[in-house]
Order: sequence, then C-alpha cells, then structure tokens
Amino acid sequence: MQGGINVVLAPEQIATLWGIPVTNTLLMSWVVVALLVIIAVTMRSRLKMIPSRFQTLLEWLVAFVYDYVAETLESRAMARRFFPLLVTIFLFIFTSNLLEFTPGIGSLGVYRSWGGPFIPLLRSVNTDLNVTLTLAILSFLVIEVTGAVTIGVWRYGGKFVNFRGGAIGFFIGIVELFSEIARIISFSFRLFGNVFAGEVLILVVTYFLPFVGPVPFMAFEIFVGFVQAAIFALLTLFFIRIAIAEPHGEAAH
Repeated sequence: MQGGINVVLAPEQIATLWGIPVTNTLLMSWVVVALLVIIAVTMRSRLKMIPSRFQTLLEWLVAFVYDYVAETLESRAMARRFFPLLVTIFLFIFTSNLLEFTPGIGSLGVYRSWGGPFIPLLRSVNTDLNVTLTLAILSFLVIEVTGAVTIGVWRYGGKFVNFRGGAIGFFIGIVELFSEIARIISFSFRLFGNVFAGEVLILVVTYFLPFVGPVPFMAFEIFVGFVQAAIFALLTLFFIRIAIAEPHGEAAH
C-alpha cells in the first residue's frame, strides 16, 4: 500500500448503475439531499402555533432573508418565486461543506487490489468540478431565462447586441455578453477551488500534525464553507436583479 499524502483531483468511480458511473461525490450528494429532506420533514412535523425559542429564531432568520431578497429584487412577488431556489442552493452547498469533516468521509473505503490506490466511498461533494459546474450552469440558466421572461427576449438581448449606441455601445454589449458567459467559470471554479484547497490543507496538516493540529483549520474551513455557500446564493440573487433591470437608456424613456 502507498504511504504519504495522496491527493486525487478527479472523483473516484465506485460502481455503475444502468451503465452510468457512480462516483463517491455523486453518492455523497445523495446523502446530502437525503439529509436535507429528513431535516425538512422533521422540522415541518414539529412546527407549533405557539413557537418555541428555537422555532422563533428560525422564523426570524427566514423572515430576515426573505425581506432581504424582496428588498434586493424590489418585489415581494419575485422574492416568493426565487427565495426557495436561493435558500436551497445555500443549504445544499453549506451542508456539503459541513459534512466534509464528518468522521468517515474520505477515510472509509476499499482497496481495489493489493497495493493499489485507496478508494473512499464518500468524498466532499464540492471537490468535484462536475458538481460546481452543474450548479453554475443552473444558476446561469435561471438568471438568463428570468431576464428574458421579465423584460422580454428582444429587450434583454439588446443588452448584449446593441446597434443603437454606435460602435461603443456595440462593443460594450459584446463585453457584457462575454462577462455573462464567464460567470459559469467564475461560479464553478470559485467554489471548487476554495473547497478543494481546504481539503488539501487539512490533509497536509493531518499528515504532519495529527489529532490536535487540524482542529483550528477545520473550524476555519467550516467558516469558509459558510461564506462560499452565501456568496454563491448572493451572487445568484444580485445577477438576477441585474438581469431584470431595464437595458441602458430604457429607464429614461
């Protein structure tokens, strides 16, 4: 068996399902979704008309976030539409990052052959670029479709293909078009890079300073995981606000 630090960039395949490869990050994503569903169902069954202190705190947090979304979008109707999506994105990313430090994640697995590489059964979801890229594409599609539906396809497209503003307006529109597409890369690689770098850092610290050494770094990575989840959800919110804004010069008319 190999010793030392072993860093694997791509997720490992552990099985196949109807010809579809099942990786350890995919299996971990099922665990995250199942956990969130169980927590949601459990909390829903325990709601009371006379709330406890914990329920009061949760209701206050939900109301605070909802009001912030409504204030940002300047519409409570739009807030009702996008609030569930934004909160789901945050909870999925943060829960995935939080479970990264659960005992057994990354440490329980099998050796496919004697002296072969170790294959963990579960691996942190956001260390898979496929997952973060999928989340980025989902966010991108929601932003673009919302903009097109809200202000109209032609008016929304006029933000990127603008012939009325002369050469400068046309050039600015092309730059905005490329910046829109670049969001997919920035969304996915920001989340993937931070989470994967944190996992490697914990692995290195654990190798050289086991037991006590990783504890402060784990606490810091939990904070980073929260921040990354919040940033992903907030950027989605802000870009939706930008998408539903009128094209340049339309407000004056």
